[in-house]
Amino acid sequence: MKEAMAIIERIRQVNETHQHLELAVEPWLAEIKPGQSLLARTTTTWDPYLREQWYPVAATKALLTIERPLTTVVSPGQVVNLLGIVGKPYRFRKTLRNVLLLAYNTEPTPLIMMIDMLLKNRVSVTLVLLGDAANYGTTHLPPEVEILKGDHEMNWANRVTTIGWADQVFAVVPQADEPGHFRRLYEMFTQLRADIPQGHLWGIFRPPLPCGIGACSSCLVRVKGEHLAACTQGPAFDLAAVMG
Repeated sequence: MKEAMAIIERIRQVNETHQHLELAVEPWLAEIKPGQSLLARTTTTWDPYLREQWYPVAATKALLTIERPLTTVVSPGQVVNLLGIVGKPYRFRKTLRNVLLLAYNTEPTPLIMMIDMLLKNRVSVTLVLLGDAANYGTTHLPPEVEILKGDHEMNWANRVTTIGWADQVFAVVPQADEPGHFRRLYEMFTQLRADIPQGHLWGIFRPPLPCGIGACSSCLVRVKGEHLAACTQGPAFDLAAVMG
């Protein structure tokens, strides 16, 4: 875990609820991969005590683009204190044709960074926004992404077909009661698919991260009878292993 100072170079609103912050960062931070995140502090005090978990949506050699709600009050030129890099990159199958990204009652921010990488590798991407997530504006996303919207009961048009053709699925749910939401999602998939192979359905866990290095045991996720720290072994866990 390293500490770095980043400067907010630019801020732009991308939809009715979110903004993108472009941060000038040290080169090692630009090596961040989809699935990994940073712990950020925008204040010069210890209030609030816990840092915010920031997921990049894009990275270049000199700039990181971070997606934050409009309620995050920052300004160009502001210095942000960062700790990272947190977590492991998402794990993809060697052969991919279709990837399904699913956000239920929460913004799809942790899913966004992988989209460009998948498209460049000629993998088709479908983003399903369910419940409150349907309010997330998507005009800033690549036009090649198929956008589907559904309700709070996890229903959407052509659901069986969408789930059936997906080679891998990555899902994000509200931080409150993640196990319960992922249980519902897993049960739905088991009803609609004949088989859920290992490494097919991934849940992205986002518990509070006081330390980010696996020392405080605050972010443990039970996987196959053992507890793994989301900050070092996650954030994505195979839901077949979590629910099994």
